[in-house]
Amino acid sequence: MKILVTGATGFIGQRLVNSSLRESYQIAVIVRENSDTSVLGKGIKVFHYNENIDKLIKFCTYEKFDGVIHLATHFTTNHTTEDIPKLIVSNVKFGTEIIEAAIQTKIKWMINVGTFWQNFCSDGYNPANLYAATKEAFQTIAKYYTETSDLIFTTIKLNDTYGPNDTRKKLINLWNKIAKTGESVDFPEGNQIMDISYIDDVISAFEILIKHLYSVDCHNFKNKIFTVSAKERVTLKELASIYEKATKSKLHINWGKRPYRKREVMVPWDKSIPIPGWNPKYSLEMGFKELMKQQDNV
Repeated sequence: MKILVTGATGFIGQRLVNSSLRESYQIAVIVRENSDTSVLGKGIKVFHYNENIDKLIKFCTYEKFDGVIHLATHFTTNHTTEDIPKLIVSNVKFGTEIIEAAIQTKIKWMINVGTFWQNFCSDGYNPANLYAATKEAFQTIAKYYTETSDLIFTTIKLNDTYGPNDTRKKLINLWNKIAKTGESVDFPEGNQIMDISYIDDVISAFEILIKHLYSVDCHNFKNKIFTVSAKERVTLKELASIYEKATKSKLHINWGKRPYRKREVMVPWDKSIPIPGWNPKYSLEMGFKELMKQQDNV
């Protein structure tokens, strides 16, 4: 059983391809020509993509993949004009090329990764930013392909994630830094509700969905949207307190010294549907403690 993964050199991708999936499936990854593949484990087949879709189709034909996990993305909270081509190429064009190759080579299923930010104010569709708009654009394009083929296309929407060895410029990484240095940072009032998942919970969600897609009930998952949501939702201020307690540290945060971002997500999407059979294992306190333990062992 073979699975092709895009975005494998990213934080979630690295954890996914080096998870227990490798015990049951043959994993191959597609990366840009200049990607650092040293972060991937041994025994993973790597295909370097130079935007030649014919070569991609030839590769998929030869490998006979069962499914694709599409994690590759370009993310930015507030875009600049320079981000526009990157967002379109990474989030729309590349995904369309992947799904075209999947259709032509009779790949059975595809897991796409979306974002809660596609549903600002919990609307059916209301992008919080241009990044979310491009993610929705690809899902809309995928609708054409699923209406004209047998491909089982399903989406997992994520909100925020964290875990060890995360090099992204994310909230928890900032807190890890200032907890060590003692420096202070300015934040908004901190009343926004946070939905943030520990990486092991995220990976288990993918593993369970993949099992569904290999089951006799796989067609029930066509065009469905599922979510990975945290075990508990708290305000940003409350999250900081939980972090301090779990890590036995002090965060010097100047609350209310910075305005909220434009179109700040104050309440995450609340109409989400979890993957059947999946439940988060880690509470926020458990996740922070596990994060510290993993980092101490590095």
